[in-house]
Amino acid sequence: MATFLQQVAQALPGLSPAQKQVAEYALQQPQVFMQAAVADIAATVGVSEPTVIRLCRVLGCSGLPEFKLKLSGSLSQHQGTPFVHADLSRDDSYTTIAHKMVQNTQNALGRLPDLWSETLLATCVGHLMAARRIEFYGLGNSGIVAQDAQHKFFRFGLNTIAYTDSHSQRMAASVLGEHDVAVLVSLSGQSEEILQVAHLVKQSGATLLALTQNDTPLAILADALLPIPATEDNSQYIPMIARLCQLMAIDVLTTGLALAMPGASEQLSRTKKSINSYKQQH
Repeated sequence: MATFLQQVAQALPGLSPAQKQVAEYALQQPQVFMQAAVADIAATVGVSEPTVIRLCRVLGCSGLPEFKLKLSGSLSQHQGTPFVHADLSRDDSYTTIAHKMVQNTQNALGRLPDLWSETLLATCVGHLMAARRIEFYGLGNSGIVAQDAQHKFFRFGLNTIAYTDSHSQRMAASVLGEHDVAVLVSLSGQSEEILQVAHLVKQSGATLLALTQNDTPLAILADALLPIPATEDNSQYIPMIARLCQLMAIDVLTTGLALAMPGASEQLSRTKKSINSYKQQH
């Protein structure tokens, strides 16, 4: 179940600009927010006091006191660690940039287990184990993740491939069968190219697994969804943390498959020996 901090973060795209400012303030400086009066919050953010109250109600709270109470409870689950940290600034030193990026990444990765239930992971691994063929699809940064997934999965001796251009993806998706699995990787979950491929996968009768944000068009089409939180402003920054979350999702599925699949460890051992033998000869 999502914590209140996660609920606030997930609600950001649907908020008004003014409400979003208040929510981001609560996420970035929760300890300060919990001690501030409504007038102080409004003045700090630069919005009206009614805007602060409206945000609380939009998020299911009767008012600011209940919002703070839920925020406090959620913070205790995260051991006081802010859910979202300040964006990078041109004034930051290089060491500050490094600290911010590492801290943001640690916090983002640490929240993933809360989003992926036991039932969900078991379902995904079950689909992959039963697949006749597994195909990975992604464009741009997500294409790199798809290639990484294929590199890991083929070592199990599975019939697998990655497609990273839209033309090949459309052709491949159109000839999938009901015993195949297509894993679509997309941070936005709404690019037209990926959605067209998703519809072709569904028409083919194959199982569609998606690594994307919750409540996106791709997520809705998926037979199984591993949600990837959007932690960065894609209009300003390359989504580095989100890509690492995608890679972690692939690693979790790979490890789960290795532990559940009969003969997987022997298969991995053979591939490792082949590499070691090559290195010794060269």
